[in-house]
Amino acid sequence: MTPQLSLMVLVDNTTLTDHYFLGEPGLSFILETKGKKILFDTGYSGAFIANAEKLGISLRDLDYVVLSHGHRDHTNGLVPLASLLTEAKVNTSPYKVPELISHSRCFYPRPKTPLPNIGSILSEAEVRKQFKVNLSDKPLWITEDLVFLGEIPRKFSFEWTDPGLRKIVHPDGIMEPDLLLDDSALSFRSNEGLVIITGCSHAGICNITEYAREVCGVRKVVDIIGGLHLLSPERERIKETGTYLRNLHLKALHACHCTSLSSKIALTGYCPLQEVGSGMKLQW
Repeated sequence: MTPQLSLMVLVDNTTLTDHYFLGEPGLSFILETKGKKILFDTGYSGAFIANAEKLGISLRDLDYVVLSHGHRDHTNGLVPLASLLTEAKVNTSPYKVPELISHSRCFYPRPKTPLPNIGSILSEAEVRKQFKVNLSDKPLWITEDLVFLGEIPRKFSFEWTDPGLRKIVHPDGIMEPDLLLDDSALSFRSNEGLVIITGCSHAGICNITEYAREVCGVRKVVDIIGGLHLLSPERERIKETGTYLRNLHLKALHACHCTSLSSKIALTGYCPLQEVGSGMKLQW
């Protein structure tokens, strides 16, 4: 069967054994489907560019850049990406200016005591100088089978988390607790079922998956890849999350980035957990 979607892990917290790629506390994937090339998140640095070069993948011909949310471990790489495209323009090398898709809050400043801002190092105004920007809080179809989910409804109470010291600043200067409403994901309709692609899952992986099923009109989910933001979850949350995932009858769960070792071990009791690392390729 000809693959409908290919995904390469450009950056994750870990790397694969005997493969010499860079890892960092960040995440970046490159996707290809229907003739479209999509960069999902940009990691914390330019490591995703270095790994792409080792893999023979050009980032000068991207159709889209999709950001899962505004934290720096997913957006800092916008700076080296903008530099890469600027250099191509100066050197008269072939390149495209990709369309950047994210939630409308993605570039709001995010103070978290004692740090002045844990959000994007680039403001929305600066990002608009570098890319074609499409901010959407609603689902946005990139191809007929790949959708940016926009703002995720929060339905499962066990996935609620206290924002603590996290704040977000609106353009009018109003500051409020940061509930990370900009946290989103991608969903792909394969012939076998849905593939859910997440950044950090601050919205909750169960909330994300339920909304993806609703938006796509498909109940079957075959794979989930990305961060699950299960760093030090309470036992009850792991139990509820694991039970939900088990009932999906996944073919694979590719949990990575912000998923702790203890959480991964716990989830193996519920579903077929698979390894993830920089340089890994998946196809559906």
